[in-house]
Amino acid sequence: MTHPTRRTTLAALTALALPAQAQQWPGRPLRLIVPYPTGGIADLIGRGLAARLAAQLGQPLVVENRAGASGTIGMDALAKAPADGLTLAFSAISPLVLSPALGRVPYDPVRDFTPVASVMVSPILLMATNALAVRDFRELLQHARDWPDTIRWATSGLASLGHLMLEEVQAEAKVRLVHIPYKGGSQQINDALGAQFEILSTNAAPALNDYFRAGRLRPLAVGAPRRLASLPQVPTLAELGFPRANLSSHFGLFAPGNLPVRLLDRLNGEANTALEAPELRARITVAENLVTGGAARDFARQIAAEADSTQAIVRSVGIRAE
Repeated sequence: MTHPTRRTTLAALTALALPAQAQQWPGRPLRLIVPYPTGGIADLIGRGLAARLAAQLGQPLVVENRAGASGTIGMDALAKAPADGLTLAFSAISPLVLSPALGRVPYDPVRDFTPVASVMVSPILLMATNALAVRDFRELLQHARDWPDTIRWATSGLASLGHLMLEEVQAEAKVRLVHIPYKGGSQQINDALGAQFEILSTNAAPALNDYFRAGRLRPLAVGAPRRLASLPQVPTLAELGFPRANLSSHFGLFAPGNLPVRLLDRLNGEANTALEAPELRARITVAENLVTGGAARDFARQIAAEADSTQAIVRSVGIRAE
């Protein structure tokens, strides 16, 4: 009979001899960083994605909001985490393509991150508040030409896509606008409803349609691949002659840099499976976001291409981090 101690030792040695792919993963709880405030669309979708991944992986997935600096604070935390697949982030790609173009980041946007999976494209709406009596985008531009430096345009922050959209419109239309940067979207919406500025740009969300119906906000244009189904009368900025300002937020799942290929393949597969779940798809599409998914390498190529185009825009319009 084999001695119990010897049997235990042999089992341990056998486990060590197994290839890495055969070792059980994750084996313990995971963390999902959302580099934006609670209550916004990124937080809503991030929590839905976390719930699906937790169910699929059989481990809790704790959501941690690390807001600030247009997403760079949370992404910096991800960059410093171990590349073991246990710390992930759900973020727009802006902290990797826009903020670096402005020289505002404490990390290497290529080396320090592994793009895992594309999740969604989120349109950006340009709206007027009741502080400005214009009916459409053309009237907005005419008012800006007649009254330079009087229209205040609020965005979700410095180096946000809304900020880039503002600068591009300003440069192309040859108008002068005043940038009002916020730290996230919640306070921005509250102040918009109070008519504390004239224009705002923010990600599409279900609540905005309620404000449109009530006449508290007026949609003027949208940054998106096509018009929104819920607002078919609202043109894209590309249709209005501003293709480079026709920006939308591309969100995805990220891991720290140098993530082992076996974990990248596993996480990409889990993310794509999660995006097939009806409850998560409904959570994404109810706010007019477009479900994406796909291979990790394709997501990485999209990020690289957008980094190049963003840098070109930043150079041409002279946007600064201020």
